[in-house]
Amino acid sequence: MNGLFFHRYIFLLVFGFLGLSRCHKQAAYKHLMKDTVTIVADKPGDTTARRADSPPLKNMFGINAYEWNFLENPSVPNDHSHIYETNMAIIKSFTAVRHYMNWNKLENTPGDYTYNPTNNGSWYYDVMYERCKRDSILVLADLKNLPVWMMNSYPADDRDDENVPAPYGADRGKPSSYLVQARTAFQFAARYGSNKQIDAGLVKVDTRPRWTNDVPNTVKIGLGYIGYMECNNEPDRWWKGSKAMQTPEEYAANLSAFYDGHKHTMGPGAGVKTADPKMMVVMGGLASADVNYVRRIIAWCRKNRGLRPDGSVDICFDVINYHLYANNGSVFARHRASTGVAPELTELGHVADSFKHLADSIKTPVWVTETGYDLNTESYQHAPEIGSKSALLTQADWILRTSLLYMRHGVQRLFFYQLFDAEAGSPGQYMTSGLAESPKMRPAADYIMQTNKLMGSYQYVGTINADPLVDKYRSGKSIIYVLTVPDQKGRSADYTLSVGNHSKVNVHTLKPGADHMDSKAVKIADGKLKIKVTETPQFVEVVK
Repeated sequence: MNGLFFHRYIFLLVFGFLGLSRCHKQAAYKHLMKDTVTIVADKPGDTTARRADSPPLKNMFGINAYEWNFLENPSVPNDHSHIYETNMAIIKSFTAVRHYMNWNKLENTPGDYTYNPTNNGSWYYDVMYERCKRDSILVLADLKNLPVWMMNSYPADDRDDENVPAPYGADRGKPSSYLVQARTAFQFAARYGSNKQIDAGLVKVDTRPRWTNDVPNTVKIGLGYIGYMECNNEPDRWWKGSKAMQTPEEYAANLSAFYDGHKHTMGPGAGVKTADPKMMVVMGGLASADVNYVRRIIAWCRKNRGLRPDGSVDICFDVINYHLYANNGSVFARHRASTGVAPELTELGHVADSFKHLADSIKTPVWVTETGYDLNTESYQHAPEIGSKSALLTQADWILRTSLLYMRHGVQRLFFYQLFDAEAGSPGQYMTSGLAESPKMRPAADYIMQTNKLMGSYQYVGTINADPLVDKYRSGKSIIYVLTVPDQKGRSADYTLSVGNHSKVNVHTLKPGADHMDSKAVKIADGKLKIKVTETPQFVEVVK
């Protein structure tokens, strides 16, 4: 079983029973927190206003995926050298991929790096990454977990590939303890980054064939396929105990090695920035969504990395990153959930604001690289049926509404968990979170694709009404309003939208199973459109 899936089963046991000892046998926590957002005055004729740091909406349409999602064709299961086009057609519905990349794939034996194919699994990473670049899909490569040979340095009872990425017994507070991982990060960045001016003598691959007629790995430099690398996944994983959980200071030391070989003190072949100064280092997504964890990393950097010439702290990351799932529990109070909840009825927005406030102070973007909903009703993270609406449609509504929520709160990128179910039909949390089901899309993926086609390049201007939510987006001189009832009980609301002196709008509605939304031209009088708003977002495009 993939290590990520296994840790989520363990999380269910620990978080659901042990970590919630304060709950004892009480019923599931039921507190909901309604999201708040600043309401701005709308100027219907104004096509220039926008929020200065607003990303295009398409940045909210990332997905978590694995190499086998790209390269494993069930008709040819042993050939991992070609793109499986059926799955690729689904992946192209998204604008970015967070690639869960196990370290053991890259360095199956110490110091021997393989990519195309990997010695472990025979996956062709060059093929996958080249196709993503060709199809304009951003890739965040998440180097995570321990290689087996490092895991085996731990006592037998403590072996877990999600242990802290340093040899057993190492001083986890020192950057030098993470040298081996920093060297692997250097090698990956040298190959897939954009810097071609690297000493070729520093770049290594294992060229030995594994068997007769095996395809050997060859050195490649500066392919330009990858612009972002993430340092591990959920380094604050408290449910696995001290062997796997890093304190903020320990993770800061880890990050400093990963980032630039701790200010280039660990030799010429260590650290992402040493290989490619332009490659961005993304902090490992924090499972606790605790902004204070990041503050302590910054404090460590001030003490151990000092200040830059401009007086700012020499931080060892380019992107702040955390994970948060919307449900009726609380990861902060360790209250157990019983169901997923609509994003606007949770603390998602409040938490995003706290991260954004910190990020603005150090001029760093915030990403959320995991969120989503299960379909199996036995999971505490499931999207429920609402009236006549199936769980699939609720999942689709809430996925898209999560994108819209994070646009309101200034998050720069969002990745959903995940492309396909981890284990179809499983009652465990995060096991049935797939936005698609090969060979077809689910409504959640349909909604993302349709919205991206309609307005992926549009930027958020502001919210002009709270209930129903009315968000204004702009691209050039074009305006689209997105209207949603922020609830989870099948509620609708009548709303009158003012569009200035325009006499015509196009109303777009989402359609499961289709490539595009349904669209209808509507003539209006006095610049006002009366519309019934539901819990499924609707889109009103102002016709010039």
